[in-house]
Amino acid sequence: MSNLFSSFDPSTSFNLSLNWLSSMIGVLIIPMSFWLIPNRLSILFNKISLTLHSEFKILTKNYSNSLIFIALFFFILMNNFLGLFPYIFTSSSHLTLTLILALPLWLSFMIFGWIMNSYHMFAHLVPQGTPPILMPFMVCIETISNIIRPGTLAIRLTANMIAGHMLMTLLGNTGPFLNYMIFILLITQILLIMLESAVAIIQSYVFTILSTLYSSEVK
Repeated sequence: MSNLFSSFDPSTSFNLSLNWLSSMIGVLIIPMSFWLIPNRLSILFNKISLTLHSEFKILTKNYSNSLIFIALFFFILMNNFLGLFPYIFTSSSHLTLTLILALPLWLSFMIFGWIMNSYHMFAHLVPQGTPPILMPFMVCIETISNIIRPGTLAIRLTANMIAGHMLMTLLGNTGPFLNYMIFILLITQILLIMLESAVAIIQSYVFTILSTLYSSEVK
């Protein structure tokens, strides 16, 4: 040690600069939440969740119920977006998945409503202000519209996912037969992908908000 300040030289003990590893030891002590919470993706998810919660809580009037529908929204949204990537199976374009989502939700709402609040459910079968002569017909119409709700939820999501994907596939198959129009085809495909991205978000929101509306009718 030639002088007092040479004790701060990192190459005093080792020929390699391993002493600099001590700079990273403090990083290991910092909790993971310090790195995970402030990132932009987490902030985006939090903002979307808070926005959805502010809308759903008006209908559900229950914090835990709104969390269920927010999770459902993100599940459908991720499946819709993954289907836009090449060679990835679009699960939300099949009734197998959409009915599995819609049917248990509707069935649980109906069981809860008819067991816990039967008078309220009977009142929903006859809209307010219906003439007495039309009441039997309105009961039949309301009953049928109530029964087909899970089917309409599932078919709406499936049909919208299938329509855009089929159109992009048909346009993509015409590519080898176009010589000078390929540039127009590329622009059309880009516009269709932008449209499908919007449809993926809108259909996720529509499925979730309709499920929330159906749940609010059984209370």
